[in-house]
Amino acid sequence: MSHQLLRVIDANLNRSSEGLRVLEDVARFLLNDAELSQRLKTLRHDLARETKSLNIGLLSHRDSERDVGARTGASYESEAEQSARDLSGLVTANAKRVEESLRVIEELAKLPEISSILNSASFQQMRFALYTLERDLVSRISRRDKMERMTGLYVILDRQFLAGRDELVIAGQIIEGGAGVIQLRDKSRFYRDKKGELLLVAQKLKALCSQAGVLFIINDYLDLAMAVDADGLHVGQEDLPLPVIRRELPIDKIVGCSVTTLSQGKKAQREGADYVAVGSIFPTATKREATVVGVDRIKELKGSVSIPVVAIGGINQSNIGEVVSAGADAVAVISAVLGGEDVREAVQKLIAKMDLAKGECQNL
Repeated sequence: MSHQLLRVIDANLNRSSEGLRVLEDVARFLLNDAELSQRLKTLRHDLARETKSLNIGLLSHRDSERDVGARTGASYESEAEQSARDLSGLVTANAKRVEESLRVIEELAKLPEISSILNSASFQQMRFALYTLERDLVSRISRRDKMERMTGLYVILDRQFLAGRDELVIAGQIIEGGAGVIQLRDKSRFYRDKKGELLLVAQKLKALCSQAGVLFIINDYLDLAMAVDADGLHVGQEDLPLPVIRRELPIDKIVGCSVTTLSQGKKAQREGADYVAVGSIFPTATKREATVVGVDRIKELKGSVSIPVVAIGGINQSNIGEVVSAGADAVAVISAVLGGEDVREAVQKLIAKMDLAKGECQNL
């Protein structure tokens, strides 16, 4: 094998392994995503194994000092530096770096003098695997901001509980009170019978929430969430499977999933959920058939998943402090807000109780 070919392979292997290490560390340390980190680590090890037989030859012919690209300053690093304006740009720049380098090695491996040492098909498989990994990484990063905002009070605007009250007026009062998340829920046959009318309601709520900087979530209906460009979708155990939702929903939208058990919570995270809503924490009049799991389930989930945990079910001013002390990232309520005469005041009182509980936890 010629000296020049070894230098080309060496340069592209270095670019590939360096880029993969950057991506792996982003997944591991910045996203805290064990599954993505492991997939990238496996890919990096596969690359090292495929080229292990060339190690001595590559090192013997390395000549960085006389690399014309390095001398003229036309390095790949400068291109990546210019495009990596944020974390998403950093991931894209390094993924492209690896993909292009793998393609170079893949093509060189087809040459007669190299094909007996390197398998071109293996590098092609790695390249296609990285295309998927790049998408998954950018998807996680683009949703990270919304996941970080999954805190505080999460109010479910249940249309049946509203009993004809104006959704937009009530949502405005909820926002004025300080809630950070609003979910639109309609469990009746209304959506199936009058989709157009609910679409108009959802569009107005989305506009209001966007203007106020409040997350807007749609319950159950994937098509409605996509139609109004909602921040996310929330589903239960009997709704569309998470992998299907994740495939159809734009990559910057979050997905929440209702769970009652630890295994359901772990499965939801594994399948792409951005947060889990655990409950019912206490008995609740809005869902009498719900399984009551208690505050200890919050603690269990917090120790087992890395995504936000939202507590739901029977939570009110008298017990919300207990829920916060158990570690819930956010607290979802319906009747505790919509059941009172003054919605704005109800939200404020609940948030004040949450803040008090957080302060007590920090002082322990």
